[in-house]
Amino acid sequence: MQNRTDLALELKEEAEEESKLKGVSMKTRIDASNHIKETRITITDKEGEQVLGKPMGQYITIETKDLSANDGSYHKEMSEALYLNLKELIPRNAKVFVAGLGNSEVTADSLGPKVVGNLWITRHLKREGYLKDAIELSAIAPGVMAQTGIETSEVLEALAEKIQPDILIAVDALAARSSYRLNKTIQISDTGIAPGSGVGNHRNEITERTVGIPVLAIGVPTVISVPAIISDIVGNESDNGDILEMLDEDFTSMHVTPKNIDESIKRISYTISEGINHLLHNHIKAE
Repeated sequence: MQNRTDLALELKEEAEEESKLKGVSMKTRIDASNHIKETRITITDKEGEQVLGKPMGQYITIETKDLSANDGSYHKEMSEALYLNLKELIPRNAKVFVAGLGNSEVTADSLGPKVVGNLWITRHLKREGYLKDAIELSAIAPGVMAQTGIETSEVLEALAEKIQPDILIAVDALAARSSYRLNKTIQISDTGIAPGSGVGNHRNEITERTVGIPVLAIGVPTVISVPAIISDIVGNESDNGDILEMLDEDFTSMHVTPKNIDESIKRISYTISEGINHLLHNHIKAE
């Protein structure tokens, strides 16, 4: 990918807006020329955990007007922004293991498997003595419990113990809290992930505690719940509650996705995989 240095300089030159709460710091960068906004929230202590209700760590959101749009420039710059953030989070020369979470047979949930399908895998080549300057990358799309009968965390724990990677990147589709974030943001965290939690299908968490190695999570909101849509329309929490009480429970438990989700997942998965591929094969030379 070209112009890597140009974007890095642009990000450095951008005005930085920083605000701090107790135990929480937030930094925002805006790349106006590419319509990209990047927000980094860092929770530094227990007090910060209580304020935001999340574990200590870094939470990064990269957003653009429409990540799923058929615009090559968006995808180039978004994958570049993803690369730059991953480069900061992944140690130099680390052995990287990517898990594409989700059900490949359900379009809105197939982001993870499709990302894995676009990756340039190197582990087997390095074991044969090729690609000495490239970082070792292995990957798997483990499916979901309904397909395998096995918790995804158990699969990844067993594989991590066998192949001994230094870090796991878990890629998954997310449930949006607002329709304005659907297919428009890439979210990164270094605290792991809880598959299915956004749609009420709680599975074992995938974290350093369960897998045994540090876990980075990459996600994109691809579905939204009916209550979240109503909240966007009404904008008043009390009115929102009144409306939900009037609706059938089966209806309010539904999650929906945009009608162009097929093309969106195809484009977004390619954007994410390009960011990871760029990291893996330029990480050493980019220092």
